[in-house]
Amino acid sequence: MDKRTLKEFLGKVPFTVELYWLLRQRNQPPAGRFKLKNLQAHLPEMCRQVRPHYKGNENGKKVFIFATLHYWIEHAAALGLALAGLGDHVTLGYLPYGEWEKPINRFDLRRQNIYAYQVLQEAQPYLKAISLLDVRPAHELPEALEKALQQVISFDTQYTLQEEEFDPSHPVHLLRVERDRAAMLAVYAYLKANRPDVVIVPNGSIQELGVVYWVARHLNIPVVTYEFGDRREHIWLAQNAQIMRQEVDALWEARKDRPVRDLDMQRLRSMFAARQNARLWESFARLWQGAPAQGGQQIRADLKLDKRPVVLLPTNVFGDSLTLGRQVFSPTMKEWITRTVRYFEGRPDVQLVIRVHPGELLTHGTSMESVIRDLLPTIPEHIHLIAPGEKVNTYDLLELADLGLVYTTTVGMEMAMTSIPVVVAGKTHYRGRGFTHDPADWPEYFATIDRLLVDPAAARLTRAQVETAWQYAYRFFFDFPRPFPWHLVGMWDDMKARPMSYVLSDEGRQLYGKTFGYLTGEPLDWKAIE
Repeated sequence: MDKRTLKEFLGKVPFTVELYWLLRQRNQPPAGRFKLKNLQAHLPEMCRQVRPHYKGNENGKKVFIFATLHYWIEHAAALGLALAGLGDHVTLGYLPYGEWEKPINRFDLRRQNIYAYQVLQEAQPYLKAISLLDVRPAHELPEALEKALQQVISFDTQYTLQEEEFDPSHPVHLLRVERDRAAMLAVYAYLKANRPDVVIVPNGSIQELGVVYWVARHLNIPVVTYEFGDRREHIWLAQNAQIMRQEVDALWEARKDRPVRDLDMQRLRSMFAARQNARLWESFARLWQGAPAQGGQQIRADLKLDKRPVVLLPTNVFGDSLTLGRQVFSPTMKEWITRTVRYFEGRPDVQLVIRVHPGELLTHGTSMESVIRDLLPTIPEHIHLIAPGEKVNTYDLLELADLGLVYTTTVGMEMAMTSIPVVVAGKTHYRGRGFTHDPADWPEYFATIDRLLVDPAAARLTRAQVETAWQYAYRFFFDFPRPFPWHLVGMWDDMKARPMSYVLSDEGRQLYGKTFGYLTGEPLDWKAIE
């Protein structure tokens, strides 16, 4: 019997893992990625700082936070302790997985379960921890949840493989079927029997995080999802919606007619200047370009572009969670790309520049570059393909573009901000805001391209449309993220700069108190927010 088979067998035998833990591994994390060392090291001091603010919380809201994977569990534990210090009764539900795409034998999973429970017990009485592995699952799911489950499984497989289409027999798909179903049966049983006032879950679209979101929605339990963007000390959150869909309708409706102050608009211009020139800016922690701007004319010379109209198509990355489920008229993003390229293959009167997303350098799925090269083994002279690793600044391309074609990338919004007409093919947050062209089907899509290319100069956005695009961009980048003390990335550095004692102080509550309230279901009223 090999080691893996033995572990699988022993994992089914009662008390074997517990005995092993007591004799061999007590107070030590298991091998592998699932480690809560930072939480374990900081938890005693975090609890000490919560203690003066904790009043038993009998009258507080019953809050259920769910997390899986070590980094989300650590962050959710900190969030839960803060909510306990603010007066809520908090339960942290978790699954002790270290990786979402690789199988784990039962013995090691049970070891990770014991380890996580041991670490989280140090947070009592402020935080009650419960593993979904220890919950007696439901026997079956309602039809509506079965449908939601299939969507989560599909998204998980696409996200993991970074492919839109996949073989249902692929090991990753089979693994996600097993784990997501088990999680849904467990959380469905638990939330029916222990109904909280609100469920809080990060992301809410993929993996067991998406499972918990859909169960809460099915049971009509208020649910808040959250994620983190590039801006430090801020959080994205959505109430009764998946945050990765970036639904900003309520924000835009409340503020689209509210003028942005000149000082704030200057701040936005400063931010975009940093984006264009590959510089960090204020609390934004990511470079948006891999190369500084050289100027449009230099790029024109490098690409050998002539006076024919230039159409810019910046791609998204396959499997990016911001692209999952964003179809409008094309079944897949790949089909949108291929049909668009085929169209321009027959338009030598126009120059198509395809900027493959630089993020593909960090991925392992199918590249847009390979899709296009398979489609066009010999690329015509009027079609230009910029590979992800090429040191080309996308903003230099904007100087040359007469028309933009996008799926969901934020570059589409930025093109509109420079008066370039943009045709949007996917469900992105800025679609339908008054400064893009938003076809609903293939005939309308190609007809819109034809119309805009008849006279590119006349198709430029009006001054009012450009002003709307800038107004919208300000709301999205500066209003939509809400103040929050600890980013997921660099969390423990943030905790050092803004410890629990500060967050629960009068000054900390002034800064972050409303956001914690929104996370526990207080209505997010964009008209009332300063």
